[in-house]
Amino acid sequence: MKPSVQGNLVGIKHTILAALEGLYLLEAGKEILASPQLVAQMAILSHQMKREIAVYLNRRGRVAAVAVGDYGTVSLPEIRGRKDSSRLSGIRCIHTHPAGGPELSPLDLTSLANLKLDCMAAVEITGGEASRVQAAYLQPQGGKLGQEAMVVELLASELEEHPFAGIVALIEKEISPELNTTGLAVDKVILAAIERPGDVWTAEDSLEELAELARSAGAEVLGQISQKRLRPEPSTFIGQGKARELGMVVQETGANCLIFDEELSAAQIRNLEAAAGCKILDRTSLILDIFASRAQSREGKLQVELAQLKHLLPRLTGLGAVLSRLGGGIGTRGPGETKLETDRRHIRRRISELERELDGVKKQRTLQRTRRQAASVPVVSLVGYTNAGKSSLLNALTNSQVLAEDKLFATLDPVTRRLSLPGNQEILLTDTVGFVRKLPHTLVAAFRATLEEVLQAELLVHVVDAAHPGLTEQIKAVAEVLSELGAGNKPVVMAFNKLDKLDKPAAAEIERILRGYPFAAAVSAQTGEGLDRLMDVIAQLLPAQREVSALIPFERGDLLAAVHRDGQVKELEYDTGGTRVRALVGPRLAGLLKPFSVNLREDTGYEI
Repeated sequence: MKPSVQGNLVGIKHTILAALEGLYLLEAGKEILASPQLVAQMAILSHQMKREIAVYLNRRGRVAAVAVGDYGTVSLPEIRGRKDSSRLSGIRCIHTHPAGGPELSPLDLTSLANLKLDCMAAVEITGGEASRVQAAYLQPQGGKLGQEAMVVELLASELEEHPFAGIVALIEKEISPELNTTGLAVDKVILAAIERPGDVWTAEDSLEELAELARSAGAEVLGQISQKRLRPEPSTFIGQGKARELGMVVQETGANCLIFDEELSAAQIRNLEAAAGCKILDRTSLILDIFASRAQSREGKLQVELAQLKHLLPRLTGLGAVLSRLGGGIGTRGPGETKLETDRRHIRRRISELERELDGVKKQRTLQRTRRQAASVPVVSLVGYTNAGKSSLLNALTNSQVLAEDKLFATLDPVTRRLSLPGNQEILLTDTVGFVRKLPHTLVAAFRATLEEVLQAELLVHVVDAAHPGLTEQIKAVAEVLSELGAGNKPVVMAFNKLDKLDKPAAAEIERILRGYPFAAAVSAQTGEGLDRLMDVIAQLLPAQREVSALIPFERGDLLAAVHRDGQVKELEYDTGGTRVRALVGPRLAGLLKPFSVNLREDTGYEI
């Protein structure tokens, strides 16, 4: 549904109303009070209308509501913030003063206190431009939010330098010691898993990886519980007795969340919440939460939202009777549509919208791949378990500065860089999203546009964390995901990374494992050890470049440009009939040049 502008809209032109609705598309940023672009647009519109404009922003820096007032006041619309009244709402309000200075009124400060806003700010408008800004923050008193405000005045040009996020974090840190440095509450979690006969991973290994995932999501792990069972119990997954035991553990430790190392049904989540008295998450929800926090590009955010909605849709039935209220009153008499049905319809509609947008992304990626194929540049994809060091290896091989962090799922969006192999053969090296055991099917489906980069690659480099004790199981997990994607038969080079972290016995074991693979190398992305060997192995598996000689017509400048870009030019001269070139090129480009090929003559180099 299209976001609407609230307040006094009488007499506003359609063009200005459309521009007001366009404010919803602008982002202020998470760290700053408001972006100069947003404030500048508000100033222009406020000056044109001679009315105040108020904009609500959430913690993600997105516009949540827009309202229009009169020349001197604007009514603040109702907006949903945090339910916890002892904390800041997570919402900030920026409004304009077209009538004069930026001074906040007593009504502004009262609204700040009553609504517990992160910040209340007023922008002075002078000649259609923002000049000065006053920003007010509630001050803690005795570890709680008080009624007194700290007011700061700055120039509109200094908005990006104003430490909005830091001030809010300090306020929340003082009123709640359990907040981390980002100002968000830290979940204290207990991890739970079952161990079944024949499982490849032990419960201990599974819980250790789950703990890593939880810490990546910003949670504090207080404990772990496992249980041996032949199969999960249908109603509570772990059985009624164990569920009550978990409830006792939650009370004793002060945990506020239980995370299970399996995907739970809606009924199991509902029953476990009743037994344990706290929030219940499964492995899939946790992974989706991590992906949501890591997504940076528009494509990544679309893919994560699609996966989350597909995961949520079948679980709406488990959210309780509150979603089943019937409509009533004038205009809604009769049974109407239940809230549950409305939510389902809304989610299905949003899923359809996201799938259409991602189809556009898929077409764009297909076009990019077609251009790469026409240019005859082989594509090699880095795949592997999450945190195996794929991004670090890409940086080491191509001298790039791609984000590489020691945490799970640091890379969500594929990154491509050029690499020259021995013999000056050029390839495109692509870093892809990391895999993980029990990767949610909804996530695989949502990221299919991205993961198709793996399908189109001529060669895969499987990066393995050689220092991980469960590397064999991780290799199998990656192989399963590749098979699920339809890339199980592609040629693979095994790159055992993090050689610098191995002691002598472990290094000897890796050497033994290497002998089991025909194309493999032990490397260290940190020290550069083994990188030359890895590039040699990659070159062995890729189609070799061949030498061609061609007389390229002048009107085919695109082919000559492709030779310069993707081949190694050895000789070049201009003739009346075109450009004579002798070069090393890949198989695809050689095929494109075949109609214009000429025979070599040893003394002068060319003969038609």
